[in-house]
Amino acid sequence: MTETDRVLTRALKLAIPDRARVAERLLLSLEGGFDRDVESAWQQEIQRRLGEIDRGEVVCVPWEDLRERLRRRQRASA
Repeated sequence: MTETDRVLTRALKLAIPDRARVAERLLLSLEGGFDRDVESAWQQEIQRRLGEIDRGEVVCVPWEDLRERLRRRQRASA
């Protein structure tokens, strides 16, 4: 078993929040760093969207429903 395999095996046993943190750090290492301006802009966008949900301006659609709609649309256009 390679070192990569050992790391992956251990990482996959972590709790979801910890796996997300590991994934984020790995992705950042590939992208060349952390851009505070981009992170700030994303945080503002997230807050804006959460506000829309809280005010009832948008309706959330479960992923399973959306995925099925997309699959039907894809089959119809094929």
